[in-house]
Amino acid sequence: MLARLFARRYFFSPHSRSVVNLISGVSVAAVAMPVAAMIILLSVFNGFESLIRSMYSLFDADLTLTPRTGKTFEATSLDTAALRRIPGIAGLSYILEQSTLLEHGDRQATTTLRGVDEHYAALFPLDGAIVAGSGSVGAGDAGRLVMGQSMAWSLGIRSLADADVGLYAVRRGSFSTLLPMANYTRRTLPVGGIFSLDLESEQSSILAPLDAAQQLFNYPGRVSAALLRTEAGQDAARLRTAVAGVAGEAFDIRTRDELRASFYRIMTYEKWGIFLIALLVLVVASFSVVGALAMLIVEKRGEIATLRALGADTRLIRRIFRAEGLLICTAGALAGVVLGVGASLVQQHFGLIEIPAESFLTKSYPVEFRPADLAAVLAAFGAVALLLTGITVRGMIKRYD
Repeated sequence: MLARLFARRYFFSPHSRSVVNLISGVSVAAVAMPVAAMIILLSVFNGFESLIRSMYSLFDADLTLTPRTGKTFEATSLDTAALRRIPGIAGLSYILEQSTLLEHGDRQATTTLRGVDEHYAALFPLDGAIVAGSGSVGAGDAGRLVMGQSMAWSLGIRSLADADVGLYAVRRGSFSTLLPMANYTRRTLPVGGIFSLDLESEQSSILAPLDAAQQLFNYPGRVSAALLRTEAGQDAARLRTAVAGVAGEAFDIRTRDELRASFYRIMTYEKWGIFLIALLVLVVASFSVVGALAMLIVEKRGEIATLRALGADTRLIRRIFRAEGLLICTAGALAGVVLGVGASLVQQHFGLIEIPAESFLTKSYPVEFRPADLAAVLAAFGAVALLLTGITVRGMIKRYD
């Protein structure tokens, strides 16, 4: 208590204004800026992560069931009614995916064709990403394709009025070197809709009716996966056990994060790599507190001698100046938290800073503040402040023993 009283007196006293007090104020600002920067950087990474997850949610299900052996399975082999009755499951859709060759005029491209059933649109609404036509693929002879904007440009499609696309798939079970075209099955479908997302999704995914895909790939009645959407607020990992109990051992069940585990892992490494770099900057900035403390101890030589004459031991004197250093760090941290959290929340809710690119997926920089990041920043800075302050005070007070 006595040590904190002396520390507050040195820091806040209106009758003590010197170069040391000015340096202490500069140290507060020097600490505040890196703390605010760390909070803002982590919030920006969170925003981009959430943006990417929202994009992938248009193609990746909360739970994906795939056959443990082989590429396809009979659609009737799965008890869909029992799966839909599981509490927390909002819907189910069958898909059939395979590589295919697209042809429009004299242009060709390869991509992954995803045949989808009539329930797919309810689970994966594309309406918000559609820039031309409709997101519905239809069925039967009225079937249509829905493809990405960049793929449409690659094929030379400029208008949906003239957008019939030939689909080619390798014919299974036979191969002829004399008649190469006999090795492929062909189907022609018009493009009924074009969506705009990230470049990878636009190039790698094209939607078609499930029955058309089954005919093209010669997989009648078979599908490659069953996609499950969970209700809002439900934990997909927790529901996996119940789904596995219904599906049986013939299926592998993966969550959305597991489908792109390597990608999300890289994003996590990048985020905390930036955190460590920013922490290094914060450590360097914290040396201004070391300088301020050293100069304060030198300035208070007379008072240290007076305190010793009054019976204060080295331990009390160290606590006084350690409290002074922590007070400077705390003031800087609080200022940084106010600045960093405030800026993050303002950008998150109002999007004042825009991205100078018309083709990007969002107009403003995506930001998402998370309290866990704030706790990590404060814990890291607290450890740095305790270490630097303790070493500085211990080293300086020895000189006046």
